[in-house]
Amino acid sequence: MIAVLAVEFRKLNRSLALLLAFVAPALIAAFTFFLMLRDSAPKSYDNWLLTGEGIWAFFMLPMSVTALTALVAQMEHGPKSWDHLRALPLPRWRLYAAKAVSVIAVVALMSVLTLALTWGAVEAASALKPAVRPESAPDLAKHALILVKMLGASMLLIALQLWMALRFASFVPGLALGIGGAFFAVVATSAKAGVFMPWQMPVNMLASEQWRADTALALGGVGGWVALVLMVAHLAAREVR
Repeated sequence: MIAVLAVEFRKLNRSLALLLAFVAPALIAAFTFFLMLRDSAPKSYDNWLLTGEGIWAFFMLPMSVTALTALVAQMEHGPKSWDHLRALPLPRWRLYAAKAVSVIAVVALMSVLTLALTWGAVEAASALKPAVRPESAPDLAKHALILVKMLGASMLLIALQLWMALRFASFVPGLALGIGGAFFAVVATSAKAGVFMPWQMPVNMLASEQWRADTALALGGVGGWVALVLMVAHLAAREVR
């Protein structure tokens, strides 16, 4: 399994998927930077970091997972290499499990970059315009925990998107699912039933009602791992034509 994982991570080297992993958090940081420059009075560090986390969970995470799973799947769909990979003398489930682990690892990297680059944007804007520098130091541990919970709540979203991307050779079904899910998550932001929607589960980690955060984390986390196991079993048993 370690060798299969090593191959998957090597495929990411200099790929569009890795470029996406840096661009998406950088866009959040750039938005935070210019938003601070427009302000005239200082706000708390919590405010700016929560703004970045909200953008990440609400829009950038669902859309990044949609694009990332499509790019990772097309590494095999494009050159039609599934027949070759599945003919190798190793259990087929390892091929799909390695894909899932690599995607989760990239999303975790993006979560770390979201916090680090947003912090860097606040510091850069404060240096350029001292009047808006936050008065208190950031509680990075608190915000790291929020991002870890967002990653846990997004497991079902990741599993569904990756399943669709690996199942169909065309990238269109996966993109349609991701765009549709993100659309309904945005237009139904205030709906109570949104806590049960995979594309809205990560943003529930910022909810003021604790039951929403707990429910979304449990459903997204447990449901995600169950879906990943089912995905691996289904794809490993399926014959590719």
